[in-house]
Amino acid sequence: MTIIEVKNLNKSYFSSQKGAGIWAGVKNLFSPHVIEKKAVKNISFKIQKGELVGFLGPNGAGKTTTLKMLSGIIKPTSGKMRVLGFDPWEGKNEYKKKFSLLMGQKNQLWWDLPVMESFLLNQKIYEIEEGAFRETLNELVSLLGVGNLLNTQVRNLSLGERMKCELIASLLHRPQVLFLDEPTIGLDVIAQKNMRDFLARYNKEKKITILLTSHYMEDIEKLCERVVIIDQEIFYDGKLAELKDNYVKQKTLTVTFCDPVTRAEVESFGKIIEFNPIKVQLEISREEVKVVAQKILSSNLPLDDIMIDEPGIDSVIAHVFKKNKKKEEIK
Repeated sequence: MTIIEVKNLNKSYFSSQKGAGIWAGVKNLFSPHVIEKKAVKNISFKIQKGELVGFLGPNGAGKTTTLKMLSGIIKPTSGKMRVLGFDPWEGKNEYKKKFSLLMGQKNQLWWDLPVMESFLLNQKIYEIEEGAFRETLNELVSLLGVGNLLNTQVRNLSLGERMKCELIASLLHRPQVLFLDEPTIGLDVIAQKNMRDFLARYNKEKKITILLTSHYMEDIEKLCERVVIIDQEIFYDGKLAELKDNYVKQKTLTVTFCDPVTRAEVESFGKIIEFNPIKVQLEISREEVKVVAQKILSSNLPLDDIMIDEPGIDSVIAHVFKKNKKKEEIK
């Protein structure tokens, strides 16, 4: 079942530029020089019920802009979008009760109020029946372990504690769709893991559809089977596992030795990335890496250990961006 459908979606921002001085200002008043900046260019994708999709791209790629359009905060310049059968820009209350947007750099809890007061305000805003509110609240408080924080002012919470409470506030009305924009930004390693574990469990149990942006690649690797990569335009939409096969053709072979070796003794095995007499890193094509590893094992070199490493997802995505940029330059 398709929950989110985006077709040929565009968003542009317009601004005027003028030179310095009075006459430039007068000229701009009657004949303004308008500049168009395209934040999102002709993007299309579909997300099915229960999917947890990573939405990736560099700063300024259009990720947050897209989430805001899907939330009905900003209006697209052109194109179509449907979420749960609604056009988000129409701003219908029925739609607002079925989705939630959590932005890691924005507060939705009231800063000077105790956490519980913010939850009660959300109950009124979303018109949540008392029984359903208490059931959901108790479940989320238990899952995230924040029972001791309910009477604490939001301003006195740590960042990790506040983000847990922000997440609860986003889920109190039991949304069917959750838009997450950098939900783990600024969190320490333990808090990030706790957030990831909760999202994975909640997605699996509730079948909630989640669209997630994050600069922390571990978030994406741990949570998402599918990723959409955007840089104004979409240039990859598919399984994360296939991303490396499609865009990166090399692996790294790291060999350590019991006794020193010379560069000449190892350079025939492949491209040397790093060398010292007891350790060498080689860049080998994916197709040949096992053959090369076998040759090294069969050699007379004083071998201590050998490791084959896949490139990290962050380096893979950096490679994708670089490759896409080169294509644009050729055009």
